Amino acid sequence: MRNVKFYIPVIALALLQSCAVNPISASNSTVSATTNSSTFSNAAFKKSFQSINSEELKKHLYIVASDEMQGRDTGSEGQKKAGRYLIEEYQKMGVSHPKAMTSYYQTVPKEALAGRRGNLPESENILAFVEGSEKPEEIIVISAHYDHVGMKDGEIYNGADDDGSGTVALLEIAEAFQMAKKSGNGPKRSVLFLHVTGEEHGLLGSKYYAENPIFPMTNTVVNLNIDMIGRCDPGNCGKDYVYVIGSEMLSTDLKKINEQANKETVNLKLNYRYDDPNDKERLYYRSDHYNFAKNGVPVIFYFDGIHEDYHKPSDTPDKIDYMALQKRAQLVFATAWELANRKDRIIVDRK
Repeated sequence: MRNVKFYIPVIALALLQSCAVNPISASNSTVSATTNSSTFSNAAFKKSFQSINSEELKKHLYIVASDEMQGRDTGSEGQKKAGRYLIEEYQKMGVSHPKAMTSYYQTVPKEALAGRRGNLPESENILAFVEGSEKPEEIIVISAHYDHVGMKDGEIYNGADDDGSGTVALLEIAEAFQMAKKSGNGPKRSVLFLHVTGEEHGLLGSKYYAENPIFPMTNTVVNLNIDMIGRCDPGNCGKDYVYVIGSEMLSTDLKKINEQANKETVNLKLNYRYDDPNDKERLYYRSDHYNFAKNGVPVIFYFDGIHEDYHKPSDTPDKIDYMALQKRAQLVFATAWELANRKDRIIVDRK
């Protein structure tokens, strides 16, 4: 997650503030957000859900956040090496890229990566895709950034939590969906696994995708964004929790669906402390979901809080709570499963 405060135009801020002050009543929603508990009790879901496990997450993270990747700075050889590892894993599980693409890479030109920290080399977003069986044109996007801040003064900033944790969660969630598909129980809507570059330099990779989407934004149902889910912040260590940000900013359905998925599965404490565009930390604007939200796509940002190793070389894989990482990844999967398989697409009833 980027550590520079993200400022938005005054008009957009006023619009978001008015939504927070004058929320549309959930009773006005024309689409029921009720989740049938049988969604989470059927055998196909259970098998896929249980396939997301701490051992696999740990194996992946010790590679993605290893010294060999040299902190995965945007466009660096270390980041590209991490990207090649992700693609190899998708190929092993039989998850390909969108048909409209010739590879997993969406090239992000250096012109689109001109951030506040100077010019950056060309980089890539990485896209993996599980096509839906009934409504393939409707897209569930699950995202995480796979860049970090590289090296400084000879020290490697491994970025195990930021955002190695989200990066490897995407791999496990994709494998879970692919397992269901192989058994004939794949998602009805399509699921796009989007690993974005350039987040640490200003949400640049997700901005590029939003401006050059492989699938139209009008067909994008939701973005579930994972950025730091492997640690705890000082006020929550020892608790089963996750921060949930933005879940009812654009859709009254989405928060209910996420809460029901949580209740039926991992039963984490959902902490809404930062779920306010006026919060002083301004976290709603500081990760890649924002480039979807500002284009009218409902979002959830899953986050573990700001801990002592945030943006330090001490953010290493040995400090990750792998059981917490597992449960949070499972929650994202359960929410995505419901969104991908429910009869009605969630509606945007807040602007």
